[in-house]
Amino acid sequence: MRKLKSFQKFIHSLNYDLFNFNSSRESLPVEPTPSILQVPSPPKEELPSIEELYKLFHKINAVYFENKLPTVRIEYSNRMTNAGSYTPALKLIKISRKYHEIFREDIEDTLKHEMIHILHFYHNAVFKKEAIRIGASLKAKPHPAVRRKPKYLYFCPGCKKEYPRQKRLRMASCGFCSKKGKFDIRFKLKLFKS
Repeated sequence: MRKLKSFQKFIHSLNYDLFNFNSSRESLPVEPTPSILQVPSPPKEELPSIEELYKLFHKINAVYFENKLPTVRIEYSNRMTNAGSYTPALKLIKISRKYHEIFREDIEDTLKHEMIHILHFYHNAVFKKEAIRIGASLKAKPHPAVRRKPKYLYFCPGCKKEYPRQKRLRMASCGFCSKKGKFDIRFKLKLFKS
């Protein structure tokens, strides 16, 4: 029934006089033909292959790090919401497929950022200096399609500020209402919805 109505709306939007909607419903096809209704979407530009990422890794390593970085594994992640990550224990750089389908031009920048993590794990002053030297950004671009929806929503009983969270909180109070960042029972965050 829903398909029939959408087909009728489509036909009606064509504004042809030869279509008469006062006729019986049996005269209209139940399923619209795909060639009429479906406009082909432009082909998606593919992300670089893993082999191309390795070539880029070796190029960046030669140009900016004098080939001093060890070769690490590189793979795409379909689950990540941030641009990339480096796991030292696994010697693994993960590149977010979801993020880079939106920001294709940032793949090299993300790889540079994660390569700095091979030398400097934390985002400290040395990391920032190195990022400036090779032209890597410190933070990924925000985009609502990349963010995960929060599982829990807490609020402060004092100022009513909302705190969306992925994990359940036990003992947390509002950072604005509590003095010196210490837990204050008066401003303990309350669960609004989960």
